[in-house]
Amino acid sequence: MLGVKYASNLHNHAQKSMTNPSTATTGNFANLQPSLVWAHFATLCAIPRASYHEAALIKHLIAWAQARGITAVVDAAGNLILKKSASAGCEAQPGVIMQGHLDMVCQANAGTVHDFERDAIRTVVRDGWVIAEDTTLGADNGIGVALALAALEEPGLMHPPLEVLLTVNEECGMDGARGLVPGTLHGKTLINIDTEEWGHFYLGCAGGVDVEVRHDCALEEVPRGYALLRFEVSGLRGGHSGIDIHLGRGNAIKLLAEALRDLSAHTDVRLIALQGGTARNAIPREAFAVCALPAAVAASIDEWVRHRHQAWRARFAEVDTHVSFACKHYDTPPDLSISRTGPVFSFKAIANPDRDRLLAFLDTAVNGVALISEDFPGVTDTSSNLGVVALEHGAFKATFKVRSLHDARADVLAGKLVSFAAGYGLRAWKDGAYPGWTPDPSSTLLDLCRQVYTAQFGQPANLQVIHAGLECGLLAASHPHLDMISFGPDIRGAHAPGESVGIESVARCWQLLKAVLQAKAQRTT
Repeated sequence: MLGVKYASNLHNHAQKSMTNPSTATTGNFANLQPSLVWAHFATLCAIPRASYHEAALIKHLIAWAQARGITAVVDAAGNLILKKSASAGCEAQPGVIMQGHLDMVCQANAGTVHDFERDAIRTVVRDGWVIAEDTTLGADNGIGVALALAALEEPGLMHPPLEVLLTVNEECGMDGARGLVPGTLHGKTLINIDTEEWGHFYLGCAGGVDVEVRHDCALEEVPRGYALLRFEVSGLRGGHSGIDIHLGRGNAIKLLAEALRDLSAHTDVRLIALQGGTARNAIPREAFAVCALPAAVAASIDEWVRHRHQAWRARFAEVDTHVSFACKHYDTPPDLSISRTGPVFSFKAIANPDRDRLLAFLDTAVNGVALISEDFPGVTDTSSNLGVVALEHGAFKATFKVRSLHDARADVLAGKLVSFAAGYGLRAWKDGAYPGWTPDPSSTLLDLCRQVYTAQFGQPANLQVIHAGLECGLLAASHPHLDMISFGPDIRGAHAPGESVGIESVARCWQLLKAVLQAKAQRTT
């Protein structure tokens, strides 16, 4: 049964050209254990699943479930819910929910040709890791999904009633979790499989809110005698705007704004276009601007570019060693491109007062760690990430992702960004807020998981909260009875090309998940 909102789009989306799951990069995974988990992950690599484009995968998983007698329901928000009856003799035990999200962040290195709506993810296995070298891998949260699916068909696994909640559009707004109707889930405990450091049980996460900024700039013709150039910041590592925000990596948008603001203080920079970042929850790795400068200045600009490039290399020597700053000179200035009938086109730049306000705002707006947690040493409490910016034909927009372990602090910081933008004459507002997940140290599920972990691995697990946003906060709002915990394998570089997942940690995660389900089948709390 399909939810009304989603059913009308499911068939059309699923008809898009895509890689056949049978031709996925299964060869890379053929010898990996546990084979059942890696087979599911191979399918997830084969079927494109960008945010808002999960329908083809959902169609495949519905057929997979039906062939195995597993109930499959798509709710009104588009989430896929799979249900399996308890093992014989375990019918009276409280149900367990396993939860993850179907979509992935789609990022590719400059020069990499990859259509995330049609192409399979290309993977390699190297030194104990599965890696996507030039794109994101989608281990966030594909491995979590694969683990849950494998648990549904693992032969001989004793388990209580199982539900698997696979949400949509987690990476671009948590719409699936946000739209889950209260009472949809019937289990008493929930295992979220969307964290990225093996050996840790997570019992809390940050909430978040977006800040949207807009401005309509006045346009002016570029004067004659100006040369057209493109400035580009690239080579940065980027990363997850929650997990990696404390590492001090460069933000390509901030660096480009810093450079252009400095240049405009010394010469007449006509700003024509600006673009950076592709996701609000990823630290921007690349940004570029198209500008027009007086021809005499443009002719000698390369020395200034080299100087700034060298300064950034020194500045980020320990965290972003490949940062690059480059300038491309266009051969024909825009006002000299002519035909027999006159100019073919002309470029308009934003008026200089708008240029100054935009560059000053981007350069000085708060970005990065704002506060470190007092309760959890080494964990970021509050942060902001300038994730996306675009300026085209005078229309400017920027998006920040604000996170905090305390919802009130996220709201305050977002409000300050809104006020800061208003001080530069820009329109700004808060959007897409979602709650954090408050730790519950008295959780009976946590107690059970700790016992199982120690029994399986001979040592205690670490307890932690995460600065990333998990869907647990929203799920707690719609289903307040749930006792929740989160764990997952080692994932490195989520939300950036080169993302990888540790093979051994996946096997350990599988061992733990099975043991917890078996333990839940044998106790009533």
